[in-house]
Amino acid sequence: MNASDSLQRSLTAYLAGDARVEAQEFAKARGEVARTGRADLLARTELARCASRTASLVVEACTAFEALRPDAAPPELAYADYLSGRVRPQDVALLPEQHRATATALAAPPTTTSATGAPLPEATDPLARLVAAGALFRAGRASPALIALAVDTASAQGWLRPLLAWLNVQMEVARQAGDGATEAMARRRIGIVLQPAASPSPAGAASAASRP
Repeated sequence: MNASDSLQRSLTAYLAGDARVEAQEFAKARGEVARTGRADLLARTELARCASRTASLVVEACTAFEALRPDAAPPELAYADYLSGRVRPQDVALLPEQHRATATALAAPPTTTSATGAPLPEATDPLARLVAAGALFRAGRASPALIALAVDTASAQGWLRPLLAWLNVQMEVARQAGDGATEAMARRRIGIVLQPAASPSPAGAASAASRP
């Protein structure tokens, strides 16, 4: 339970852009799991951390998991492949249920049957939705509609790190497509996110305080 709570806090901190808290809480979670001596549980813990990176479009190998791969169970091996944007059809059933529809589409040849390119987890599971979108992005299967959906998902949660990542992708994809309106909109939204909160002047603060 201690490990689970610390892991959840670390994921929340990472998505919010707080690297210091994320590192502290993940170290606690990893330490608690390591006390069990179970490499399979440690592999699962590392994959949770890597999933937050996939959701935030950090394209890098999950090196901490790779060191534990020899002792990982088949579901963890399948999930690691999925985070990298690849999945074998026979491994789809090993994945968490919320990711199976996306994985099924990912394992099949690209189609144009949906606007987003593949079904995503429900909006009620925003992290899973962003992880799935990130897996599709790594596979080169992220359509403009899927990118917009990922932007909206991160925005609704106030998750700074994935929001900026997906907005930058949206801006670049729009630029390449000659979609000036979407490019400009994404650029403006990035500016809003990055703009520091302005401190009101004393006169302004007094004026605001006088309003009902």
